[in-house]
Amino acid sequence: MSSRPTSSIDDTAQAAVAAAEGRSEADISLELAGREPVKARIYGQRPRGVTVPLVLHFHGGTFVCGGLDDGRNVARLLSNAGAVVVSLAYPLEPFPEPIEVGYAALEWLYKQRTKLAGKGTTLYLAGEEAGGNVAAGIAMVARDRGHPPLGGQILLSPMLDPCAGTASLRKASNDEPECRWAAGWRKFLRKPMNATHPYAVPGASLRLGQLAPTLVLVGADDAMRDEALAFARRLVEAGITVTSKVLPSSARSPDDLYDPASGECACSDMVGTELREFFASTKPALPPPV
Repeated sequence: MSSRPTSSIDDTAQAAVAAAEGRSEADISLELAGREPVKARIYGQRPRGVTVPLVLHFHGGTFVCGGLDDGRNVARLLSNAGAVVVSLAYPLEPFPEPIEVGYAALEWLYKQRTKLAGKGTTLYLAGEEAGGNVAAGIAMVARDRGHPPLGGQILLSPMLDPCAGTASLRKASNDEPECRWAAGWRKFLRKPMNATHPYAVPGASLRLGQLAPTLVLVGADDAMRDEALAFARRLVEAGITVTSKVLPSSARSPDDLYDPASGECACSDMVGTELREFFASTKPALPPPV
């Protein structure tokens, strides 16, 4: 029998609920079964009696760095669009640990969904750069394990394929073979066999059907632009509802969007509009009146 107090998960949920109903941002610690506690930060406020979207968010950092502060800009944009957001400090370790911890956090969020975001809330995954990869991988896990149901996935400049070699990546890295994205992929994949695993490399997955509706946002000068748009096209071909947008160069995306030191970036309004429209379009239809 486990020596862990049975109240620990309930205590975490109560702290998260208190944060969602009180301060707009608060740090919490998720007690996940069989794992070390994972730090997280909750954003947004849910008015009593109102149901809002619930988002599990993953920060960027090329798999090797980053933390809750680095995900602050995107998490705030998600909460400003009307969602309660739990941003996870997932482990910066090789595959599959970030995916498994992220999926465990998703299951925790699903169990606490009504307390956090209201009855009938819709659950989403979101992430930028390396966090976009983690979100996309977990969406596939949820599909394959049949749980939990997702309303959508939101991928911002996602790192999806280490072998893409796209024009946008070559331009951003000045054609240098030892770029930061390549170094990050090597640490994340570690073993050659992982480079063919769909949960580790969603962009190379051969089975994209039955995934949740997807929003893909990239910048015009984004290193991940070409591989993200290619992934969006493949999702459409697999029958998935997809919205993909390229933000103009003048919006300074993705640099300002993901840099916590930049504060408000020129693309905030555009991204916020896309998020609100995506939440609205993926909201479950209300049952007909009896």
